[in-house]
Amino acid sequence: MHRDELRVMAKVADLYYRLGLKQTAISAQLGVHQSSISRLLKRAEQEGIVRFTLNYPVGFHPELESALEKSFGLKQAIVVDSAPSDRELVRLLGSATATHLSGILRPADVVGISSWSSSLLAIIEAMRTGDATGAKVVQILGGVGNPSAEAHATHLTQRLAQLINGAPVLLGAPGVVPNANAREVLMNEPYVRQALGLFKDITIALVGIGAVEPSTLLSESGNAFSDEQLQSLKRAGAVGDICMRFFDAHGKPVDSALNAQVIGMSLDELKNVSRVVGVAGGMRKRDAILAALRGGWIDVLVTDADVAESIVQSLGEDGK
Repeated sequence: MHRDELRVMAKVADLYYRLGLKQTAISAQLGVHQSSISRLLKRAEQEGIVRFTLNYPVGFHPELESALEKSFGLKQAIVVDSAPSDRELVRLLGSATATHLSGILRPADVVGISSWSSSLLAIIEAMRTGDATGAKVVQILGGVGNPSAEAHATHLTQRLAQLINGAPVLLGAPGVVPNANAREVLMNEPYVRQALGLFKDITIALVGIGAVEPSTLLSESGNAFSDEQLQSLKRAGAVGDICMRFFDAHGKPVDSALNAQVIGMSLDELKNVSRVVGVAGGMRKRDAILAALRGGWIDVLVTDADVAESIVQSLGEDGK
């Protein structure tokens, strides 16, 4: 290419990228048509006059995030660094989710939040007071149980509502009841009906993704299934759950009579929420997270680099 042509490209690129002039200003200064400025900038890239370098911040994993988003049709994947302890990992997951939530919340939103998740509690602890006045916060899994643990579930809903200047709606029932008859009675209670009636209006749902074996917090709450019931779920193919609704390795719901003992959002109801944010990390939950992705139960995944890398590697081996 003629040296003078390269010089023009370099001049246009210098004015645009280094000095920050708009294309209209460059056009006026050099007497070159604006459409030519755009073309010259493009050619400057092609000739190597302009090269872009992205300096990613520490803790950002763009390749893993893009791979997850593309493979599972996610609206967004947020991958945090892996951590040496469960406590630190939960803090990282909560902080990243809090930032995401603060960026998307609008006054008209109705936020659903599950119970019995340490990761969801970490979101609340990381959030700062916002200005999403009028947003409701609805508990989407029963939070009544062991008094020492019940405060956790109630705190999640009430504190989030306080932080976003919204109104809390509690689901005043256990997450798991002894039988279907008890569930029917409780679901007819006025305050329970009020919460259930808002499920259809939820625009953002914050959920944990659990393995079949319950977490310590869930076990202590009194809302976990018995060992015998958990074994029956495993025999039926269950690998994980969202809001105590279990699914198999392909993400398909496990058909179990235990569903009739749960008071909370169903997977079908979850599917109607426009943005479901699933928060989970640690290799113990890897299979459950992968299954939730395969089932399309979440729109945004917040997880750690070890889990993300393991899932991405498995896609090259056997696909979704």
